[in-house]
Amino acid sequence: MKFNNLIKGKFIRRYKRFLLDVVLENDEIVVAHTSNTGSMLSCIEDNAPVLLSKSDNPKRKTKYTWEMIFINDNWIGINTLHPNALVEKWLINNELSSIFPKYNLVKREFKFLDSRLDIYAENETEKCLIEVKNVTYRKNNQALFPDAKSTRGQKHLKTLMKAKELGYRAVMIYVIQRIDVESFAPAINIDSDYAALFEEAHKKDVEIIPVRVKVSPEKIVFDSILPFNLTPEYE
Repeated sequence: MKFNNLIKGKFIRRYKRFLLDVVLENDEIVVAHTSNTGSMLSCIEDNAPVLLSKSDNPKRKTKYTWEMIFINDNWIGINTLHPNALVEKWLINNELSSIFPKYNLVKREFKFLDSRLDIYAENETEKCLIEVKNVTYRKNNQALFPDAKSTRGQKHLKTLMKAKELGYRAVMIYVIQRIDVESFAPAINIDSDYAALFEEAHKKDVEIIPVRVKVSPEKIVFDSILPFNLTPEYE
């Protein structure tokens, strides 16, 4: 995924969940939109450099979208829309061939039972349901999810367990948009119910795949598959 002409600024404040104030290099203060609805623990810092994209859509109330922030000597991807697009691209181009086979069909936003899962993929031998989560929360060099209590996330884990029982391949992909982490775990300190369901899903053979990506002002690229723990390893 490539970026073009991102706009430089510095973080001032986030408010009303979806909005933030940014001061640009010319000292103009603008309002930007963020699709990230979590608490954004460990990825907000006053006066930290940020990069925004700008929309030419006249119907948009906010022209700017928050793309990334520079903390701990690394860029952290903020836009929650990118992980789904990345995973879709990887599947279509068979770029994760060590994990997934070549699929004949890859479809976004798939209605299954009482949920809407991010991706459905199939070929002659398997039908695969995939949920994708954006991860930015870091604690002691470990990526954690969620960063706020997530009843929706809990529901997705339950749905994937049902899918597995019905004969589907069921996969949870956590796209970690920061390079300064070495492993992944559920954030039991934030949502103990999610952590319990995460462990149950793993035991029932729902596949857990934490993918670390490298975020830069030019692009987001696949970096590596990280190991995961059923509970966080805090120092």
